[in-house]
Amino acid sequence: MSDSFDSMRRARTVPAEHQRGRTRAGRAATQIHATLRDEIVRMELKPLDILNEKLLGQRFGVSRTPVREALLRLADEGLVEIYPQSGTFVSRIPRRALYEAILIRKALEATTVSLAIVAMRDDRLQGLEENQKALRQAAQSGDIAHFHQIDSEFHQLVADIAGYPGIWTVIAQVKVQIDRYRFITLPQQGRLDLVIAEHAAIIEGMRRRDDGAAVLAMSQHIGRMTEELQDIEHLDPALFIDDA
Repeated sequence: MSDSFDSMRRARTVPAEHQRGRTRAGRAATQIHATLRDEIVRMELKPLDILNEKLLGQRFGVSRTPVREALLRLADEGLVEIYPQSGTFVSRIPRRALYEAILIRKALEATTVSLAIVAMRDDRLQGLEENQKALRQAAQSGDIAHFHQIDSEFHQLVADIAGYPGIWTVIAQVKVQIDRYRFITLPQQGRLDLVIAEHAAIIEGMRRRDDGAAVLAMSQHIGRMTEELQDIEHLDPALFIDDA
């Protein structure tokens, strides 16, 4: 009876330990994915940079298994390309996919700001103004990453005011290539001031509850990137790829 009980206990223990190991590996893969994704989006890891599984394992102090899982997730997002015989590389920015993402975002955000005007309250308007103040401070400090974060929070806040935060969830899923492009263009002379001015126009339209003005300001703000894509020859061509 005792031997039988011990056998049953061992049978239960082994799967539990195995499950804990899988859980730890899953958490490690999630952390590695988040870190590499952030570095790719911020252009700290640039297109065509090599991602070596062994070196990444040493960097994060893990085996190759969670590293490989993280890279597969990034590949699914179009941020890395995996070639079994050649290695893994950071993907170039696909021009057509970038253009399509901008069009999708432009349409969704124009709808969102229109809905936000209907649901606008004074306290929510104050939140937009506080965001605008933080955006100016980030611009003055020259912190591009912080500026980009506050910029994103502005658009998320508009969706929250509209009462449709799920719209921002959809936008966040499609804008990863837009974010990479933004980290290329935001450091350009005068770009931060332009974004601040465009946000101010959106806020003013919302303050006056002028649907036409607010939608136009938002459409111009997002749509400006489509115009810029027609003239990006001055940017490093190695960063982009034609995916038509």
